[in-house]
Amino acid sequence: MSRRLNEALGRFRPDGRPSGRRRADDGGDSRSRVSAAEFRAATEERLWSLEREVAEVKGRINGLIFVVAGAVITQVVLRLVQ
Repeated sequence: MSRRLNEALGRFRPDGRPSGRRRADDGGDSRSRVSAAEFRAATEERLWSLEREVAEVKGRINGLIFVVAGAVITQVVLRLVQ
């Protein structure tokens, strides 16, 4: 990876390292670990949020399809009338 990308990724890591891998001597920080219940709750919240976003995108796509179909039908009707 390029140096700039490594620096940018390092800003988002809690330990400042660009790689997501731990060092061999890094025993893992117990503060960064979460219980199974916390992980499940966080995952469920993310999934619920994703479901809402997918529903919103689906609604927008359905609306767009409706507008395009309406425009096509309008054009066909106008050409038949002329």
